[in-house]
Amino acid sequence: MLIDSIQHKCLIEFMKSLPLKQKYTKADLLINDLKLGSAGNVEMYYSPHNEYINSSAKVMLVGITPGWQQMEIAFRTAVQALKHQATYETACQEAKFAARMAGVMRTNVIQMLQEIGLHQFLNVPHVAALFDPESTLLHTTSLIRYPIFVKQQNYTGHQPAITQNNFLYEAVLGSFLPEWSQLNQPLVIPLGKSVEAVLHQLLDEKRIQEKRILWGFPHPSGANGYRLKQFQQNKADMQHRLSNLNLHTAAPAYEKQ
Repeated sequence: MLIDSIQHKCLIEFMKSLPLKQKYTKADLLINDLKLGSAGNVEMYYSPHNEYINSSAKVMLVGITPGWQQMEIAFRTAVQALKHQATYETACQEAKFAARMAGVMRTNVIQMLQEIGLHQFLNVPHVAALFDPESTLLHTTSLIRYPIFVKQQNYTGHQPAITQNNFLYEAVLGSFLPEWSQLNQPLVIPLGKSVEAVLHQLLDEKRIQEKRILWGFPHPSGANGYRLKQFQQNKADMQHRLSNLNLHTAAPAYEKQ
């Protein structure tokens, strides 16, 4: 699902009207003015950070959907930027750098990517450098660009599964596929089995081609109790696949239908 120019104008004006706060609450942001759609208990809300796309990235980390923490940080950052007369594009970029993989997820993902040797693959001293604002190597995104909540709680990829819910799957087709096509054959790292399940369905439907997907990476959430076990089970395979990839020679990972 993408937002048209009229919706964008309304959302920008709404963000400009928000008061600056040290922290927003769900009562501030999970409101009808920011709701983009719903199906039963499943609701989609706007957040500015995934509007920024780093088309020059060599690595693309793909999560399920932004959570509340990311949404709140993104709004807080973007609203402050807009209040200081930043353009919408700049506000979205600043929100992206502040909100992506926020908190313990960023710590976990950096540790695991370092262990499999992504820094060597990219020829950088440490994976943490990818998250520096001046770095152009990393693009983080989600299958569903905008935050999804079920009964106002973070959507985790289950109940309902994306592949079994028309509203969620259409959101993937409407935003993720066009976004992927804007990047120049990146290494795609799906974060967890729920993301992998969707990518496998896209492969089966011949919407994408499997050329540079690093399978087996666990979801980095601290709530994922199987994260360490899954990582150790798949670590050697991921290291082997990285060693056989070349950043500069690969077929396109996306085909227009």
